[in-house]
Amino acid sequence: MKIIQKAATTLSIIGCLLCSNIYALELPKESRVPGGIAIIPLEGLNTKATPSAWYKGNRIMVLPSEGTSYAEQAKWIAVAGIPLSAKATKKQHLRANATSFYFSVDDKEYKAQYLTIKNKRHVEPDPEDVKRWRREKAKMVAAYKSWSEPALKDIQFDLPAQGRFSSPFGLKRFYNKQPRNPHSGLDIAAPKGTPIIAPAEGVVADTGHYFFNGKTVIVDHGRGLTTMYCHMSRIDVKIGDKIQKGDQLGAIGSTGRSTGPHLHWGVSLNNTRVDPILFLKK
Repeated sequence: MKIIQKAATTLSIIGCLLCSNIYALELPKESRVPGGIAIIPLEGLNTKATPSAWYKGNRIMVLPSEGTSYAEQAKWIAVAGIPLSAKATKKQHLRANATSFYFSVDDKEYKAQYLTIKNKRHVEPDPEDVKRWRREKAKMVAAYKSWSEPALKDIQFDLPAQGRFSSPFGLKRFYNKQPRNPHSGLDIAAPKGTPIIAPAEGVVADTGHYFFNGKTVIVDHGRGLTTMYCHMSRIDVKIGDKIQKGDQLGAIGSTGRSTGPHLHWGVSLNNTRVDPILFLKK
């Protein structure tokens, strides 16, 4: 009888562990500013199936709230990336299962950065360069918009490379005194050849040697979450490879539009570039 009770207790513990693994996802840090993340309880949606949610024309991540601080408010939570172009407002709109939800966005002022680029074509590309850039941009956007629904194990990341944070996310960029798009990632400066490691598991969605980004890898982590690695000296993976946390993706370099060896690490959520710092483990 004691053996049966002990076995039942063991199975119960295992069952609880399995349940906790399903709902033990550590969420990214919420920051309701341009380039940040909003976590919105989908109050009133008590469906068994995961709701389908959309924000600014892109499908967004929805997760069960069980095991999170949002569990008492709703059964499901939406995790949405906020564009850098977003304006401060009290009424950003998203839709989930035909129901409207609203959240506020606060203003944030990012600093300016002035860089000198020796290759003038990387500042004022010629017509052929522009055609190439447009083809490459279409490939990148297709990767950002891809949608898969794996069983998410982790959406908090390890750093993909060891080095100095040389340029934070969101900087207002000026190349040779000419204004360009804000900095859409986090730059990590390190010597050429420094390993670049996958911060979480996923599938390689795209690789290439791009005009601006140099040698590049994009990894799809599922549910609209992708990461990008640019200016690499070497790529060690190919499209379709299944990546585990800690696998080497390649090495740091200075290819493309770069002023020295570094990794440009980008994080995209619902086809929106967001601050990678928000995904780092404490």
